[in-house]
Formats: sequence, structure tokens, C-alpha cells
Amino acid sequence: MNRLSTIAYATSIALVATASFAAENPMVGGAPMFANKTIVENAVNSKDHETLVAAVKAADLVDTLNSEGPFTVFAPTDAAFDKISDESLAQLLMPENKAQLAQILTCHVVATNALSGAIAGMIADDGGMHPVPTVGGCTLQAQMKGDKITLTDENGRMATVTIADVRQSNGVIHVIDRVLLPAQ
Repeated sequence: MNRLSTIAYATSIALVATASFAAENPMVGGAPMFANKTIVENAVNSKDHETLVAAVKAADLVDTLNSEGPFTVFAPTDAAFDKISDESLAQLLMPENKAQLAQILTCHVVATNALSGAIAGMIADDGGMHPVPTVGGCTLQAQMKGDKITLTDENGRMATVTIADVRQSNGVIHVIDRVLLPAQ
């Protein structure tokens, strides 16, 4: 094999490796999710998580979610944020409400790498409901509804995991269909 053939071969191997690395993860918001990128690095590419990314920036949580982790993030979609009034969302994104926004967002974060199979196992081991303490001080209740994991916040609001096990270099994302809130 000559030098040019060797370079072409190595490049094709790298492309196949990259493609298979991305293929392990589902697409989210029309974008590939790469297991070698952080939670924030992947989230910024999802067209379904623009509001979440804006909120993470407004709450100054970018560095945290780019750090080593591990984290499990239950990531609400833009459609989930659309269930909040425009007025309330605009208020939350104001600098003076940064602490409240950070608490809401960290109520979607667990300080471990919990794949859906492990969560389902804990739910089964606990008789159908498993408490999930979050970084933000909330306790979510995880249950199974058919083959889907649901999370209920301290206000009785339920979110369903719509895309599970999106692996990241510093944890995992589970996409959810509702914003969860701390006790009010």
C-alpha cells in the first residue's frame, strides 16, 4: 500500500469509527448526538432544545454541564417549555431571577450516569416507584407507564421520557416532554 492509499484507508477508518460512534446515540432535535461531546456541546445542536440551552446560559450553568460530571439530565424540549406562559418564561430568563431559574434547571439534573435500564430496575426493585433526588434539591418520583419512564415532580406534574439514553462524555440525557418544577 502506498502512502496515499494508506492515508485514504486511515481516513475511511476514522469516518466509519466516527459514524458508528454517533450511531450509538439517537438523533435529538434533528441533530446527531456524539458520546464524546459534553451535554452542552450536544444540546446546542438540537433544534428541540433551543429554550433549554438559552435557560442554561441565563442561569450560568454552562460550565457546570460542560464539566466532568457524571450527570443525568432530564432535558425538556421546546414544546415542553411552550406549556409555560410566554410571560412566565420571560420572567424566569431575567437576570434578577437567575437563582430561581438555576433551581428549576437543576431539578432536572441527577449527579450520576443513570441509563434507562438502571432506572427501570430501581423502579421495579422499589415496587413500582423510585425516588430520584436531584442536584436542585427536588425529589422526582420515577415510574413506568408501559415501556416509558415517567417522572412526577413535587407538584404532581408528570413528564414522560420520550428519548432515552443519549450518551454524553459527562453523562446521559433523557429527553422529556414537560418542565418539572420544585415544590411551590
